[in-house]
Amino acid sequence: MSYAGKNLRYLRKLRGWTQEEFANKLKIKRSLIGAYEEERAEPRLDVLENLCALFKLSLDDLLLKDLSATKNTDNYLEKRRQLKMSAETQVIQFVPVKAAAGYLAGYADPEFIDELNTFTLPMLGSGNFRAFEIVGDSMLPTPSGSVIVGEKVEDIEDIKANNTYIVVSKGEGIVYKRIMKNNRLKDKLTLVSDNPQYTPYNVSTTDIIEMWKAQMVITKANTVQRWDVNQLAGLVSNLQEQVSSLKKKLN
Repeated sequence: MSYAGKNLRYLRKLRGWTQEEFANKLKIKRSLIGAYEEERAEPRLDVLENLCALFKLSLDDLLLKDLSATKNTDNYLEKRRQLKMSAETQVIQFVPVKAAAGYLAGYADPEFIDELNTFTLPMLGSGNFRAFEIVGDSMLPTPSGSVIVGEKVEDIEDIKANNTYIVVSKGEGIVYKRIMKNNRLKDKLTLVSDNPQYTPYNVSTTDIIEMWKAQMVITKANTVQRWDVNQLAGLVSNLQEQVSSLKKKLN
């Protein structure tokens, strides 16, 4: 008897993740999580391997032990405590605005990366993260001076439309934008500012050096932009015009 489905559900609830969040971490469809948890399907081997890596479990533990049972739960939680205490703290390199130019030349140089200041955010869990300082008002209401913590995108095909990313490219440098895929121009991505006063523009995928999907935004207290009614009315009108124009371009 395999406990894979039952253990998968137990581990998800132990972390407090929704099925959608869990599916994203395992890089599978949310519907598969439901099928596995309800034991309507057996998880594929690659899913089991990702699950084992995520929770530091062996395949035998995952398949043959009921982790939700008291005796096994205690053992599992104790293993997790020991792993947390023995594991090396994950660090996030911070790229301030003043280091942006140097980053374009040294992003692949381990010595340059090691010179960057670092910090930790334990709530992020496992992954390859980096933080970038942004300036300007193009992504309001995210204020200038915010720090965007992003997770490395290994394949441009994994980009999700309408999500925000740090885009590092040869022509534009380091920018924080919302991404739209262009149906007519497969080799280009459309970068959109949240502030509709800025016009969307295209970037060639061959020009892109790195992409980091935004996971957290860190801002200083009392720096959030406040809008008055006249500003909002003008921005809404401008946004409607840009959305209409963008739809025409994408279709």
